[in-house]
Amino acid sequence: MSGEIRLIALECPRCSTPVPAQPDEVAWVCAQCGQGMLLSEETGVEPLEVFFSAGIAQNAKGSPFWVARGAVQSLGRQTYRGDSSREMAEFWAVPRLFYVPAYRLPVEEVVQAGVRLLRQPVRMEPGGRAAFHPVVMPPGDVRAIAEFIVMSIEAERKDALKELKFEIKLDPPQLWVL
Repeated sequence: MSGEIRLIALECPRCSTPVPAQPDEVAWVCAQCGQGMLLSEETGVEPLEVFFSAGIAQNAKGSPFWVARGAVQSLGRQTYRGDSSREMAEFWAVPRLFYVPAYRLPVEEVVQAGVRLLRQPVRMEPGGRAAFHPVVMPPGDVRAIAEFIVMSIEAERKDALKELKFEIKLDPPQLWVL
């Protein structure tokens, strides 16, 4: 580390409108032109495509989620008793959508919401822009939360899970406001 402090101008990359950022926020949509933006430590503010769900009620505030398609492969499942390896393989045989809340929630609730939405995906039909809760989770944290989601699902199986080794392949996450 150089110890150097660098100021980053928080302006829309399309129209140069200042971003009214609050501490911990990492993504926004320009109020002027609608450009999505992501804070990058290397480049400052960079363009980001933001998708809005058609399911957001009129005048309601949406909730931002990082959504990524992922494939999970078991590399080893050890248990104290029982063996749910077959059920695991069947469940993860097809890629699934991982939904990671990008707004402020306790970690337990982030994982619970991710598990619920992975099991019961929402319809990803694009709609018009809507207000949304501040985005405070960077996309770089999606993998760690996706791993927690996999572990949570596997820990709920009827065998007594001792250790699980798996590989997860994730597509780049997209920001959806649901």
